[in-house]
Amino acid sequence: MTNAFADQLALYGPDRRQSPPPTLAEARTYCRQLAETHYENFTVASWLLPKALRPHFQAIYAYCRWADDLADEVGDASRSLELLDWWERQLHGCTHGEATHPVFVALAETISQFEIPTAPFADLLTAFRLDQSVTRYETWDDLLGYCRNSANPVGRLVLYLGRCHRPETVALSDRICTGLQLANFWQDVAGDYRRGRIYLPQADCQRVEYSEDDFAAGRFTPGFRALLAERTVDAEALLILGRPLAGLVPRSLRLDISLFIEGGLAILRRIRAVGFDVWQQRPEISKREKLRLAMRCWVRSHRGDR
Repeated sequence: MTNAFADQLALYGPDRRQSPPPTLAEARTYCRQLAETHYENFTVASWLLPKALRPHFQAIYAYCRWADDLADEVGDASRSLELLDWWERQLHGCTHGEATHPVFVALAETISQFEIPTAPFADLLTAFRLDQSVTRYETWDDLLGYCRNSANPVGRLVLYLGRCHRPETVALSDRICTGLQLANFWQDVAGDYRRGRIYLPQADCQRVEYSEDDFAAGRFTPGFRALLAERTVDAEALLILGRPLAGLVPRSLRLDISLFIEGGLAILRRIRAVGFDVWQQRPEISKREKLRLAMRCWVRSHRGDR
């Protein structure tokens, strides 16, 4: 567990000393600081949001950040499961006026104002619980099933903030979120393996004769290259299929949605640019490229090119 998260857990976790809950203003400040110091893309993305929506995005991000840290930073699976159960109790408590944690003081206002059900928040916890026991996925469908809980709820929460949560927008949002999740998996094959996880489906690896020993050695083989190239195409297709969503949401969200789609596609282009050898270097988008993407999306929006 990192020192920073250990300090946060001591201050605000289940064993904290009882103290009066923060005010809404204090809670929102906490969520804003958490978002700005942990998520490098959030500052750029928040420039594109109406000021009134920013604290609600920050509250949702803070909820996800805490849940992710409870799953990954504790270092003990059984303790993580206990803490994730505690986090879910806090979630349900905040909908009944019982919020004490700064994240839930802020989130309670967001849930109430935008009439958000607890299901998307709880679905994320399902994925984080799964992470405590499942580190390999046998088939492509198994992996997509994981993404339905680990990624898609985030997009659905954004749709609630835009007051545009409808069947057609949900379907497009799910494609974008799954595509982004897959792009991040393919970008982080080496890092995920160091953390004990493999997201390339086992059946695929067997098909191209890429073994656990190959993962351990970080071998870049023709089979690995072919497999990552194939799955990069799949992630790209999902992101492209989700593009029409930008034309179905309020103008206030169009830039952000376009930016995340184009950011995911840029990651996939970087993977191709390194010849799919993600063992030698992690394909990353530079800050200059991120700003270039933001400007490109802004220009397209103002030209009406969606």
